[in-house]
Amino acid sequence: MRAIVNTPATGDVAFREVAEPTAAAGDVLVDVKAFSVNRGEILNLPTNDEGWRPGWDVAGVVAETANGFTAGQRVVALSLADGSWAERIAVPAGFVAALPDTVGFAEAATLPVAALTALRLVRESGTLLGRRVLVTGAAGGVGRILVQLAAAAGAEVTAVARNTERAKGLTELGATAVVTDPAEAEGPFAVVYEAAGGTSLTAALELVGPGGTVFSYGNSSGEDTPVSFFRFFGGHEQAVLRHFVFVTGAPVDEDLATLARLVGAGSLSVEIAYREDWERINEALAAVRERRVAGKAVLTVG
Repeated sequence: MRAIVNTPATGDVAFREVAEPTAAAGDVLVDVKAFSVNRGEILNLPTNDEGWRPGWDVAGVVAETANGFTAGQRVVALSLADGSWAERIAVPAGFVAALPDTVGFAEAATLPVAALTALRLVRESGTLLGRRVLVTGAAGGVGRILVQLAAAAGAEVTAVARNTERAKGLTELGATAVVTDPAEAEGPFAVVYEAAGGTSLTAALELVGPGGTVFSYGNSSGEDTPVSFFRFFGGHEQAVLRHFVFVTGAPVDEDLATLARLVGAGSLSVEIAYREDWERINEALAAVRERRVAGKAVLTVG
């Protein structure tokens, strides 16, 4: 079968013929129909060997009846072992969920990493009803879903997007205020979801209110974050900074099913800003690297 593999010497990825996956006892074989590109996968390319196979997000159909799934059934899945940028993949059953007929493969492919991250961030925040929330990186795949879920939970959401073009649509998704720089946001905030790192995280730490929480779940800027102890004497005492990773290795099937149902019911909107055949994978990687994608980049297979 064909798969996309890492070619660090060229700075790109390439197609190769690889062995068909073998399903272990608890696995589900999935014929891949679509996958999305995550910034974390791109960051991992230079640090992995020649031939390494990237890919976390999966949407497709079950190849063989097994572990509660039937051949031909439409599914969405998360591959913690990488390798979803391929024609077929084996995924543990606890990381696979049935996909409603009302949700397309491309839409489903946006959910595993981005939507699971947003869902679990909101859950970790406790009650958001009536609380003020700041979302940096709000134009990205995680950020757009965070805005929706936090607003649906009753929060007053301020969204930060890099420029007005990328900020389009955030008000319609539930943001009550949209700014292009965290320094423009009017704090304090009870909860801050911070994706950029660097100076953005520094600004976020100064905007959190007493007893509030800053969730740091990414460093898309690639910058170090300068922090001074003395900057917190302005009323931010007892605020908490949490490093957040969305997945712990525990099954995610129920959460994936919940997110798919929300999309199918029209209660959650996923933004696909780039959708092409997987033959154009290197173009997609460049678009994501250069921040030309507001939302998600999805590649379709076959």
